[in-house]
Amino acid sequence: MDLRLRRLQNLDPRAVPLPHGTEVVTRVDRIVDERRVPQGTIGRVTKLDGDEVEVTVVGIGVLRYARTELSARRVGQALYARRRADTWEALHGCVVLETTVGSRAWGLSDETSDEDRRGVFALPFPWTQGLVAPPEDLVSADGSSTYWAVGKALRQALRADPNTLEMLFVPRARALDDVGQWLLDARDAFVSTEIYGTFGRYALGQLRRLEQAMKLAEHRAVILDWLRDEPHLSLDEVAVRLSSVSTRAMPTESDRIHAAKRYVKDLYRSLFDQGLLESNEFSALVRFACQEAQELDLPRELRPKNAYNLVRLLVTAGGWLRNGTPEFEMTGTTRLRLLAIKRGEVPLADVLAEAERMAADLESARDASTLPARPDVAKADAVLRRIGEELARRWAANRPGPFGKDAPLPPEVVWSE
Repeated sequence: MDLRLRRLQNLDPRAVPLPHGTEVVTRVDRIVDERRVPQGTIGRVTKLDGDEVEVTVVGIGVLRYARTELSARRVGQALYARRRADTWEALHGCVVLETTVGSRAWGLSDETSDEDRRGVFALPFPWTQGLVAPPEDLVSADGSSTYWAVGKALRQALRADPNTLEMLFVPRARALDDVGQWLLDARDAFVSTEIYGTFGRYALGQLRRLEQAMKLAEHRAVILDWLRDEPHLSLDEVAVRLSSVSTRAMPTESDRIHAAKRYVKDLYRSLFDQGLLESNEFSALVRFACQEAQELDLPRELRPKNAYNLVRLLVTAGGWLRNGTPEFEMTGTTRLRLLAIKRGEVPLADVLAEAERMAADLESARDASTLPARPDVAKADAVLRRIGEELARRWAANRPGPFGKDAPLPPEVVWSE
């Protein structure tokens, strides 16, 4: 602990950046609809507005705090936030390729949609030398903009990563430097029938996980009902009951009970982490269940937005395999169907059945595809080497710009205990 404290001796917990998604602890009380939200409540950052921060607290909603009224929940989060902010400040001028992605690129946005940006940055030559490992990601504080280092972006593209290929192929992609244009010129080298797995089979696998998550969410409600009606039940008794209603296949009855008990423990641990239980114990879960009008948010993974995005991946993969060219913008009846899924108007069971029907078409599209079986690694290697040589040349020639005489200084090397 002493070592950790020494690392933070110059870090003000009230001033360190709080990126989107950071778990925070409140430093002041709040009154919301005559309900007191006490100091020490745990929440998650969902929006930044200057010195004001919007925090989502499970079971309460979105609250607004001044930055000085919040602290990162964990030491590691504070250190990570500081490093992320410093990296963004130093290297944001080194972005060479940028595009708008997400619902705005898919033709599925509305007035509430965020503008998400993805792209590529290049590291000035001095950043690639020395003992300090250079960063591979740049992420804005609000999480809306993410950029990958050139090498990381190319390796992701060779694996047919959906986010990287979308960044390279959407019509809005624009080069901010010759290096970025070289990447766009070489993008066909990354395309292969591998998208069948990374787009299509991945989406199907995730949809099946959603189905399992839906069953677990239903079990959560069942357990709370049992404890509300019979608060004397023990953890073991609840586990036995749950094992009898669970449809999860297990080798033996003992295994089923053990898995059910583990799920109950995960449930009260999760509710404790969300600040809904006063302690990480089964007895706290019982007390929580006995409170009146308990309503829990739908688990994050079960939000309709997730299901609609997975179906979109299946549509995109199928079209790319059949036609040889990508089409990311959804149109016609496909667009209307996806918007209905996004709004939660289509039951998850129907979405899963629809995805299963699409799977057969996806496999036949792969078998008949004119796309190469593997990406062109030789061409990818050549463009990566060309970029590396160009960056070294600009630095050696001290050319104007972020890769020459105006390059940001690399991180200082210090001994870290």
